[in-house]
Amino acid sequence: MARISGVDLPNDKRLDIALTYLYGVGRSNVKLILKKADLDPTRRFKTLTDDEVSKLTKIIEKDTMVEGDLRRAVGDSIKRLIEIKSYRGMRHAHRLPSRGQRTKTNARTKRGKRMTVGALKKEDRAKTETAAPAAK
Repeated sequence: MARISGVDLPNDKRLDIALTYLYGVGRSNVKLILKKADLDPTRRFKTLTDDEVSKLTKIIEKDTMVEGDLRRAVGDSIKRLIEIKSYRGMRHAHRLPSRGQRTKTNARTKRGKRMTVGALKKEDRAKTETAAPAAK
């Protein structure tokens, strides 16, 4: 496995797929990178020579922001939104969707597991009723 920007890329994948393992490099960026490097996207990653890998590394580092730098930039912009107390920043701070999605229904990934309020099962109600007189 060859390393580009600190990430081990899979040898058995095609070039256009293997490069998408880098954070910040998608399918559209891959096309541009491979065109600049004059490489065939259907080649397997393991067939690249060391010169071709270094050529790809230079092009990626020069033209696109990937991995740690991109993650840091995204984190800094979110921190800035939170510090200036913008609406989007407050949504990020409260871990809610920040791009206008509805939250009355859906948004379970961001909001977490459902919390039932007011309704109890028979077994739970019986437990709370027997525990209540002992507390008095």
